Amino acid sequence: MFDLETTGLSPERDGIVEIGAVRIVDGQVQEHLKYETLVRPTTPDGQTLMIPWRAEQVHGISNAMVRTAPTIAEVLPEFIEYVNGWPVVAHNIGFDGGFMRANAQRHGLTWAPASEHCTVQLSRRAFPKERAHNLTVLAERLGLNFAPGGRHRSFGDVQVTAQAYLRLMELIKLRA
Repeated sequence: MFDLETTGLSPERDGIVEIGAVRIVDGQVQEHLKYETLVRPTTPDGQTLMIPWRAEQVHGISNAMVRTAPTIAEVLPEFIEYVNGWPVVAHNIGFDGGFMRANAQRHGLTWAPASEHCTVQLSRRAFPKERAHNLTVLAERLGLNFAPGGRHRSFGDVQVTAQAYLRLMELIKLRA
């Protein structure tokens, strides 16, 4: 399970400012096997990329917070090793996976998890009559809570996404 916070919506123009991940082993979230780091965002040519005000308002990560953080070039090999070819799950995998593929390619690396799964798509299968499937609504629907200050921070979001994934898989299995 992983989640990213970014400077914007474009994998080509925007940067990653935080990565959070947890492992699920035998149907249990293993938070002690977490991966969590702030990232100093950079342009494709390695220049520091400032976090826009609007993005900071969403995730609360400021330029001061990432000033001394490692860059994606420093973090990505370690995170790819953490994933190590296993399947990955994210809430809106197209967004997070797109950023990972673009950044891996930019740095001569390969983003190659065994498979990519999306809790938005699982939510649509589990709740086909519902229109909204964002993480806040899904958490409410499943009775899940974010840790204080955890919403729109990668580790807080990934904790809820992991629990949502397990519950969605159960719901889908029960309906099959």
